Amino acid sequence: MLKTVFGEQAMGRSQTFQWFSRFKVGRISTDVYERSGRPVSSSTPEMIERVRQIIREDRRRTIHEVSMLVGISLGTCHKILTEDLKMRRDASKFVPRLLSVDQKRQRLDVCLDLEENAANDPSFLSNVITGDETWDHAYDPETKTQSSQWKSPGSSRPKKARQVRSNIKSKLICFFDQKGIVHKVFVTPGQTVNAAFYVKVLKRLRENMRRKRPDQWRNNT
Repeated sequence: MLKTVFGEQAMGRSQTFQWFSRFKVGRISTDVYERSGRPVSSSTPEMIERVRQIIREDRRRTIHEVSMLVGISLGTCHKILTEDLKMRRDASKFVPRLLSVDQKRQRLDVCLDLEENAANDPSFLSNVITGDETWDHAYDPETKTQSSQWKSPGSSRPKKARQVRSNIKSKLICFFDQKGIVHKVFVTPGQTVNAAFYVKVLKRLRENMRRKRPDQWRNNT
């Protein structure tokens, strides 16, 4: 009967039954009642700022934890983090060690001191020697670029066996300045590389530099 009167504007069968049930239990108006709960859109400036503060307190919180704390849906919380705050979740990267506040301050003081000396003495950088260590393998497999070859259209594609790095290896400690390598040491297998070992290496480095550059290292200790 409703479809006959109103045509395509009539409500569907299920909606008609729902409104019939509402009027049956006492409803007298078709106006939308005010209801408690979160608004239709939760991406308000206040909510965005609240999410920002929660993330700043603990950047490891998940979207589910943030949504529970502020009382919004997961989708809205994800939208605020990714679109409004332009954030993304990245995994932590591995570093050799985490420095304490005192260690960071000490390194900053050393860097500032080096910068001041370099500014006051143009030849200061020529006296700086730095070092690094690496593993030296008996052989390394060729890279894809290194093993590439020129071939004619009719020839077959070159082949090579799959190889891995050699298990035979030795640690190399190398010191260099702005001119190149000044001293290198191959650590014998089984040798423990600790502070005492490095003290011996640095003493040999000093003696070697005094022989090669006596004028430069005459007053150095």
